[in-house]
Amino acid sequence: MNNTETSRTTTITTRATATAAALLERTAIDKELPKKESIRKSSNKRRASNTTILLPNINKKKKSLHGNIQKTTRIEYNHQHQNDDRTKLVDSQSQPAPSAPLSPYVEIESQNLVNTSLIPLPSSQTLPLHSEERFKPSFRNSVSPRGSLTSIASEKVLLMSSEQQSSVVQPLLTDLYQISMAYAYWKPNKHQEIATFDLYFRKNPFGGEYTLFAGLDECLKFVRDYKFHSSDIDYLRASLPNYIESEFYDYLSTLDMNDIKIHAVPEGTVVFPRLPLMRIEGPVLKTQLLETTLLTLVNYASLVATNAARFRSAIGADKTLLEFGLRRAQGPDGGLSASKYCYLGGFDGTSNVLAGKLYGIPIKGTHAHAYVNSYESMEDLCVKDLCDRITGVAHPFSELCLKYLKEIGPVLKILPEETNKGELAAFISYAIAFPTNFLALVDTYDVLKSGVPNFLAVARALHECNYQAVGLRIDSGDLAYLSLEVRAKFVDVSKKFNLPYMEHFTIVASNDINEDTLISLEKQGHSIDSFGIGTHLVTCQKQPALGCVYKLVELAGSPRIKVSQDIEKVTIPGRKNLYRLYGHDGKALCDLLTRIDEPEPEASVRILSRHPFSEQKRAYVTPSSVHSLYKLYWADGEIKGPMPSLKQVRTHAREQINELRKDHKRDLNPTPYKVSVTDALFQFMHKLWMKSVPIGELE
Repeated sequence: MNNTETSRTTTITTRATATAAALLERTAIDKELPKKESIRKSSNKRRASNTTILLPNINKKKKSLHGNIQKTTRIEYNHQHQNDDRTKLVDSQSQPAPSAPLSPYVEIESQNLVNTSLIPLPSSQTLPLHSEERFKPSFRNSVSPRGSLTSIASEKVLLMSSEQQSSVVQPLLTDLYQISMAYAYWKPNKHQEIATFDLYFRKNPFGGEYTLFAGLDECLKFVRDYKFHSSDIDYLRASLPNYIESEFYDYLSTLDMNDIKIHAVPEGTVVFPRLPLMRIEGPVLKTQLLETTLLTLVNYASLVATNAARFRSAIGADKTLLEFGLRRAQGPDGGLSASKYCYLGGFDGTSNVLAGKLYGIPIKGTHAHAYVNSYESMEDLCVKDLCDRITGVAHPFSELCLKYLKEIGPVLKILPEETNKGELAAFISYAIAFPTNFLALVDTYDVLKSGVPNFLAVARALHECNYQAVGLRIDSGDLAYLSLEVRAKFVDVSKKFNLPYMEHFTIVASNDINEDTLISLEKQGHSIDSFGIGTHLVTCQKQPALGCVYKLVELAGSPRIKVSQDIEKVTIPGRKNLYRLYGHDGKALCDLLTRIDEPEPEASVRILSRHPFSEQKRAYVTPSSVHSLYKLYWADGEIKGPMPSLKQVRTHAREQINELRKDHKRDLNPTPYKVSVTDALFQFMHKLWMKSVPIGELE
């Protein structure tokens, strides 16, 4: 344990002891008070004026102790953060209150969320939050020592922001063989040789012909913050063979990635198999150590972003797509990543509140079946009135709902007395709670015979109080048929009451929806406005992994190739540049890899493009425009240039998909996109390939 950790442990123990002592003294006073009262009552000799002095003195002492306890708590909170130059304080009193939701769902803007776990401080005790004092959190530094996890409430106030990275993303989030190779490079003094690695994948996911590149931002944060901490070194000493020299651990303890260079395609770019998404250059030991973590940051991010983009492509741009997958995701980190990258891929919102706070994603949601089940009858209603939005006059809301249910019954050809009154009570209570955002889940009992009539009765009563309902959600059954039937009933009721807006109530559908479901719904015809999608989206059930790889292509200026009988596993050696060639219609024609020292392709100049592995597949291309895809993102120990926001990356991804021809994007038998190499790279690659394969001998 280093001096900082020792100091922190000692301070925490002292604070906890002081707090406990103050609480014990306060308890003793509480016990003393009844004794004083007893003395006052039982003693006839002592004057009343003297005994009554005891009460104010004891109360005064109690207030003083209470103040000491609060002061101790504030000291705990302040001490936790005051000397950490990477800690950002989150103060509930410094956050604005949530604004009134205006969207079709209960929606809270991310910047208005309040951390309610924080101990509120009086304004005079609030720590300064000037621009130079808004520190960035350090997760590994902020973790409380073992043994004090339950003693310090203020430990819970730290939450990562969008500029930070989860505490699990650290150098030890790697495979053991990376550490083993690092030592093997270091021991013969080979570790300083300059290497180049390519990160790419071999096959597009989900049977499609394109992939969205995602995760670059997290990769750069990881490289920026790369550092082995003392506890990491201690663990490695205990885990690796005892003959490993202590100098190796000393070397690791001072390791950083300042002499690494990373070129990459921009996040949100449409990419294809065999294209290096990232080119990592630097000392071989360091570039090797990055492999596993970079792969885990890119693999799932790109996979789920692509899945989301395919869902969007299947349903069109005019429908709302909501990610509801947190409860089905592979753990909390998987849930957060899914929310972030589904938004990048084209979804409009998420149910994940933390993702909304961290990434600025709109958060959406209504209520569950449990809320409807919690009401059995109208007698369960505690609040039955609703104030008018304009006049403020209270209306007998529950009575209005029953009245309009009777009027709606003949229009919908149902018996009003047969609708479930517990469901009606639940809708009434929810509408009273959220009169401007009333969207009801209508399939708890029967969609057409109970849920829809009850919803429309409440919606009509809301109109009486100068509010407008939003719509309903269907979570089971034949979604295409039910949505059409529900829309027809909306039309009938809107005509009955001469309220045209009711015809356009939002219909939301959920119920284990996947890409094939969306395609089928489009073919059948439906009247659904919005889809809530979870399991199949975030778990990528159609294909659980993208399969990115990280391969050495150059070392000490010498190209390297990995050969295999499986052609897909043969690498393209050497450092390369990447260009996208466009036709006269603005659509992408093909991607072209060149050797690092080749001149850049020019617009309107014919060039020979070749398939990397097939000698017969080649074509001349005369592009109307040429775009270089690589940018330098990391060098000299810093991220080069400002990184785009998540919304900007999302916009870029949408534009990239629009640049593809329709036949590349279709769900059935899409046309493969051409990834080619220049003739010079082709000849260089195949010469090295032949040189690397031993010649056999027949006997």
